Amino acid sequence: MSIRLHNIGKHFDVGRQRTRALEPVNLDIHDGELIGLLGPSGSGKTTLLRIVAGLESADPDSGARIRFGDRDVTDVHVRDRRVGFVFQHYALFRHMTVFDNVAFGLTVMPRKHRPTSGEIRARVHRLLEMVQLEQLANRYPAQLSGGQQQRVSLARALALRPDVLLLDEPFGALDAKVRQDLRRWLRHLHDELGFTSIFVTHDQEEALELSDRVAVMSNGRIEQIDTPDAVYRAPANRFVFEFLGDVNHLEGEVRDGVLTCGEARLSVELPDGTEELLLRPHEVRLAQTPTAEARLPVTVTAISPVGAEVRVELEADWLGEPWLATVRHADYEQLDLRRGQRLFAVPRRWHRFPAGQPERAVMATADAA
Repeated sequence: MSIRLHNIGKHFDVGRQRTRALEPVNLDIHDGELIGLLGPSGSGKTTLLRIVAGLESADPDSGARIRFGDRDVTDVHVRDRRVGFVFQHYALFRHMTVFDNVAFGLTVMPRKHRPTSGEIRARVHRLLEMVQLEQLANRYPAQLSGGQQQRVSLARALALRPDVLLLDEPFGALDAKVRQDLRRWLRHLHDELGFTSIFVTHDQEEALELSDRVAVMSNGRIEQIDTPDAVYRAPANRFVFEFLGDVNHLEGEVRDGVLTCGEARLSVELPDGTEELLLRPHEVRLAQTPTAEARLPVTVTAISPVGAEVRVELEADWLGEPWLATVRHADYEQLDLRRGQRLFAVPRRWHRFPAGQPERAVMATADAA
């Protein structure tokens, strides 16, 4: 089921003030696509999701239209939109068993549309098998883990065979390991069933791992929508770049092809003037001596060797905020990294977003060649 959103604008009246929650948003979602709405708190992502569900209405004067496939659902009540909604905090009925929670939506359907009791039993058991909870059908929510409760919530949403599945920060209340497991499981289930879904998250890793496309939102508008790889590697603007991961800042004055900031020196092919360069942690190499192109003295303040790479926190001599670098375990061992160690940061690549210019510029240092 494809989704087309046209001119979805929204204001809220707070006291005597009228606050804009959404700029007019336009978004086309393909049949069977999994779209992530990613952004900080207050960016408008949950408001947009609730408008798609029918739990909120767009501004009546915005000319907003919402289509599910060939069906215009702009003025259709939430109960008739055939939407499944999964909330962050599960919203399970605590006095009902797992089976009854999943069956609830089916049992309260109008009589002429309600499946028979045998059909309801068969559908619920099939869903519980699908979410790997069939053996827990007679338990109550309080007897389940957070991850199990979220799977019950998802099964309940799917029981009505919705045209569209909407998820509002579905893993936000879970610990990191459970979130990771459920992300893989949801992606597998989505690919198996082929439903169209939109999920809201402020977790960059979650959005990039789960989504077919990511819509990065800020201040009520979509800054960029693209595949996870394109959003990360070719951000449309500085906000997208900085929101999608850790960033190191290097600001200084450029004179005769050298950027200077305190004791820091970096050769750059830029015109004279004030410049700010941005670097991802993986774009920073650590060395025991400076290079001809870069002299950026740092002190190691913290080391986290857990994961595929070693995360190193650095105190930069030229500014107050810390820098981050991620290095291979082989480099970590070769440098014999430890707290208090004096090293030099060597940029492999840097990025700049000149004010007033829509296109980003990316330059590689000689070290990257």
